[in-house]
Amino acid sequence: MLVVDDDAVSRQMLLHALADAGIETVAVTSGAEALAWLKESVPALVLLDLVMPPPDGYVVLSAVRDDRRTQDVPVVVLTALDADEDVARAFELGADDFIRKPFRPAELIARIRGQLRIRDYVDALARREHDAKVVLELTQALSSTLDFRNILFTVVRRIAEVARVDRCSIVLVRDSGNVGYVVAASDDKELRDLPIDLGKYPEIQRVMRTGDVLVIDDAKAHPLFDIVRAELPENAFRSLALLPILFEDKPLGVLFLRGRQPVAPDAHELSLARTVASATAIALRNARILQSLRDQTQKSTFARFEAERRLKALQRYADFFHSTADGIIVADPDGHILFSNPRAQAITGRTAEDLERANLADVVDPREHPLLEEIRAGFAKGSFPHMVDFTVRRGEHEKLILSFSFSSVLREESGAVLVSFRDVTTERATEAELTKTKEFLERVIESSVDAIVSANMEGIVLLFNRAAERIYGYDAKEVVGAMNVRALYPDHNAEQIMRLIHAKEHGGPGRLEGYRTEVLAKDGSRVPVHLSAALIFENGVPVGSVGIFTDLRERMRMEARLTEAQEELRAREKQAIIAELAGAAAHELNQPLTSVLGYAELICRRIDDASPIMGAAATIRSEAERMAEIVRKIGKITRYETKSYVGAAKIIDLDRSSGDDPNRVIG
Repeated sequence: MLVVDDDAVSRQMLLHALADAGIETVAVTSGAEALAWLKESVPALVLLDLVMPPPDGYVVLSAVRDDRRTQDVPVVVLTALDADEDVARAFELGADDFIRKPFRPAELIARIRGQLRIRDYVDALARREHDAKVVLELTQALSSTLDFRNILFTVVRRIAEVARVDRCSIVLVRDSGNVGYVVAASDDKELRDLPIDLGKYPEIQRVMRTGDVLVIDDAKAHPLFDIVRAELPENAFRSLALLPILFEDKPLGVLFLRGRQPVAPDAHELSLARTVASATAIALRNARILQSLRDQTQKSTFARFEAERRLKALQRYADFFHSTADGIIVADPDGHILFSNPRAQAITGRTAEDLERANLADVVDPREHPLLEEIRAGFAKGSFPHMVDFTVRRGEHEKLILSFSFSSVLREESGAVLVSFRDVTTERATEAELTKTKEFLERVIESSVDAIVSANMEGIVLLFNRAAERIYGYDAKEVVGAMNVRALYPDHNAEQIMRLIHAKEHGGPGRLEGYRTEVLAKDGSRVPVHLSAALIFENGVPVGSVGIFTDLRERMRMEARLTEAQEELRAREKQAIIAELAGAAAHELNQPLTSVLGYAELICRRIDDASPIMGAAATIRSEAERMAEIVRKIGKITRYETKSYVGAAKIIDLDRSSGDDPNRVIG
């Protein structure tokens, strides 16, 4: 698609949003660039800014609508203009949709896809109209004359044009033998009953044997031609499509489409060719007997009349059917499909002809047939359920989940039923994943060791996990939806916490981290907790709050025990230090005291008792012996004991510390 916007920022936002949505884009920066690009290319859609330097968006829009190549291309205008006359002017010039700036990417992508879907529906409707004209033209040719040579040439020539192949031919094969006859070819009007050796055409043999359509993109690489590859000419056709000409399930021959490029016809072209092949088979078979031909013509006329009658009855709904985003099927009370819109064909991966030959039971998974039969039986009672999920297989390996809705329409058609459905495979997978994620998060919240409490902006508690029950003493049923979060805090703590959540210095605005406070338990006790809290935002607007509480009671008990243990350890360390100091002091004092005592004893023995020195020597010996006793007690210190000394001072109590306290009672 083409993006036209002179604003670089807006253009980049558009390209980013479109790239995220998987939409391929080409961007130009001015109206002049857009006009130049449109002369060379035709986009799927134009996303056009109106306000630009000349030539502006209005000029570009007019040019798009005036060009025959681009006149049907959807144009979505995008501008910041607010005036109603600007909107009216854009639509008058041919705009398909209008989006104001600033835009929401989701809305922009949805509108773009809506315009692309409408374009697809228009193209599909045009193709169906063209196909109907071709089928009508060929049917009229087949029924208008008995000159089958001219009829068959008209058929193959027209199919070659519609299917865009280089040659279309009809090859008839008799009941026995290996010879086929080319009775008509689109590139040779004079060709008549050209015999061919089927041994050189393994592709024709396979279709005659299986009765199935055969499509080959490149004959040069296909293993089917290995046995005849040496005989293939250099300019042989590369792409092949063979459709059996069946009558009463028996192949009469093949409709042979060939192209020189290795690109086979698409499913739409093959579907049209298959329809013509079926009509040709009937005409070929019945051309031998005039009466049989007339009978067949009468049957065809009646069938066409009946089809036209039903189509007329459906005509009032045709526009809606072809433009709706939902798949739509009209079925009779027995479930036979009468009509399907292009979206139904796209969703189920089947052509219109495949669906019109099918039953509703052929579309849904066989395991869900009982449910479908139950719903179908309810039609007679006026029961038409809505949004019922069915599994539908598309192709051999892909399964879809479709949401079906049934309604009664066309009562003149014997109670025909309108079945609308849409692909909800992604939605159901997302729902399952969200449910799984929700259940996992609930398990995580419930198994958390911390209390988690959430409330709306009115304060009503919406979440209260098991840890919260343990801390507060409440059962979750007592709190959720019934209690205000303020009742879980003492005093006015709730208001204080909300103020802190909004304060920037506490991690906010909108958050509070690492806050120590108290909560109020059911029994009225205050529980110390560590709190982290935050506001919950939706589209930038706060819609609630959540708090995570860590119970600090056990931690505080552990801290108290730790403090006590530390005090005891410090006392033991001090006692050990004193004991070591006492031992060292006793060791150092022992030798000089021994010398003093020895010399005092020696003096006492050498002098007379009447000598004045004797008193001094006796005093020295007595004091030395007392000092020796003190040293002995210091050496025996095993614990730290004190006693009062002078005033408020404390000194070591040697008697109690050494275990020699005469007043100590040993029990």
